[in-house]
Amino acid sequence: MSATLVWFRLDLRWEDQPALHAAARRGQPVIPVFIWAPEEEGDWPPGGASKWWLHPSLRALEDGLRRRGSGLVIRRGGSLATLQALIKETGADAVYWNRRYEPAIIKRDKGIKETLRAQGVEVESWNAALLLEPWTVKNRSGQPFQVFTPFWKHCLTQATLFSEPLPAPEQLPAPKGWPKSVALEELELEPKVDWAGGLRATWQPGPEGAERQLERFLQSAFVRYAEGRNLPAEVGTSRLSPHLHFGEISPRQIGQRLRRWAEAQRPADAAWLHSPFMTELGWREFAYHLLWHFPHTPEEPLRPNFKKFPWREDVGEVLRAWQKGRTGYPIVDAGLRELWATGWMHNRVRMIVGSFLVKDLLVDWRHGARWFWDTLVDADLASNTLGWQWVAGCGADAAPYFRVFNPVSQGEKFDAGGAYVRRWVPELAGLPETWIHRPWEAPADVLKQAGVELGRTYPHPIVNHAIAREVALEAFDRLPKR
Repeated sequence: MSATLVWFRLDLRWEDQPALHAAARRGQPVIPVFIWAPEEEGDWPPGGASKWWLHPSLRALEDGLRRRGSGLVIRRGGSLATLQALIKETGADAVYWNRRYEPAIIKRDKGIKETLRAQGVEVESWNAALLLEPWTVKNRSGQPFQVFTPFWKHCLTQATLFSEPLPAPEQLPAPKGWPKSVALEELELEPKVDWAGGLRATWQPGPEGAERQLERFLQSAFVRYAEGRNLPAEVGTSRLSPHLHFGEISPRQIGQRLRRWAEAQRPADAAWLHSPFMTELGWREFAYHLLWHFPHTPEEPLRPNFKKFPWREDVGEVLRAWQKGRTGYPIVDAGLRELWATGWMHNRVRMIVGSFLVKDLLVDWRHGARWFWDTLVDADLASNTLGWQWVAGCGADAAPYFRVFNPVSQGEKFDAGGAYVRRWVPELAGLPETWIHRPWEAPADVLKQAGVELGRTYPHPIVNHAIAREVALEAFDRLPKR
C-alpha cells in the first residue's frame, strides 16, 4: 500500500507546514518521521542548549500529531539509510520534507533526493522557514545583496512576501500499522548532569509556547518595541527566536498575526510592515540569504582581508573569564550569566559582549560563535554567523571596524538604573547606580557598604577598555583594504 513519509527537521509544527499539508492532500496514509543524525550536520551539530530544547519540542510535536489521529516515528542513524528502511517497511512511495539552508544539510539533502528519485520514489521539498527563498532575491546586477537596507527594501516589494499561512490538518490519514519507533529518551538529548533548570523555568518549547510568546509580545511589548528592544532589564522583545529556529512557528504566521493586530487597532495601524520588529524579521532573512550565497562564512570571514587579522593566540584565560561572566565589566558579565542560566541573551547585550570579546580582548570571533552555538537555545547557523561577523567587522553590512562598544557607557545608557546587572551579578546589587557599571571607580567606603571587595567578591577589569580600544583600532587600521 502506498504512503507518504513526512520527514520533520527544523519545522516542528503542524500549522503552516507545507510538507505535511501536501502529504495530507495526497490522500495516502501519512507517516511523520524524525531522524536524529547530528553527525550529518558537518562542523555544527546541535549544541547542548539546542539538544535540551529539542527534547520537549519533539514531545510537543508528537502530542499535536496524535491529536490529529497520527503519530511520530523517531529513529536514529543515517538519514538516507533510515528513509530507505522506512520505505521498505511501510511501502511508502513518496518522501516529503521542508528545506533547510545550512551548507552541510544542503549537500546531504541533494544526495538523498537524487538517490531516492533514482529508486522510483517521489521526493519533494518546500520552503517552510523563510519569507523568500535565498536564490530568488538578487540586486539589479543579478548578484546577492551584501547590504541589509537595499536587501530588505527589495523584499518588501515582493507580492509573495506574506502569503497566507497554510491551515493545520484536522486529521491525518494513518497507516494500518505503524513502523517501530525508538523512545524519545533514547536520543539522550537532555543533559546527564542536570544544568537545565534555568532553561526549563524560562521557556516552553513547542508551538503552544511560541503562540504564548507571540500573544504576550503583541499585548505588552510590540507598541514599545523600538525602545524596549534596547532595554535588557525589560521583557521588551518577542523572544520568538528559538521558536523560529526550531520551526515551531513560521515567519508567515508571525506576519499574519501582526497584520491582524494592526487591522484591529483604532485607527488601523498601517505601518506594521515597516515596523522595527518586521525589520528584525528581515535581518533573519538576510542572514539566510548570506549563508546560502556565501556558505564558507560560518568558518571564514566574508571580507578576505580579515583573514590576516592578528587575533591573540593565548586566548585560554581571557576566554574562560568571558564565558563565565568574570570580566570585571558588569554589563558584559550580566549578559554572559544570563546566557548560562537561561540559554538566551538580550540582543543589545549580545552586541556588547561580542564587541568586548573581539575588540577589547582581540579574541577571534569564531570562539564567540562556538560558545553561543553551544549555550543559546536559539543557536542558528545563519543568524549566529551574521551576528558575529557583524560585530567583528568582517562580514556583510558589518559594523565599522572603528565602532568599539564601550561596556560602561552602554550599560549606563541601556541599563541606567542597573536593574539588569543587579539581577545577574547579585554581588554588585548593593552598589548605587552611580557606580553599578564602574565598580572599580567607586570610593572604598561605598564598596565596603555594598559588601563588594574587588578581586575577591567581584573581579577587577581584565583589561583597560580605553587602552584596549586603541590597540584594536591600530590592528584594524593595519589590515589591507581589500
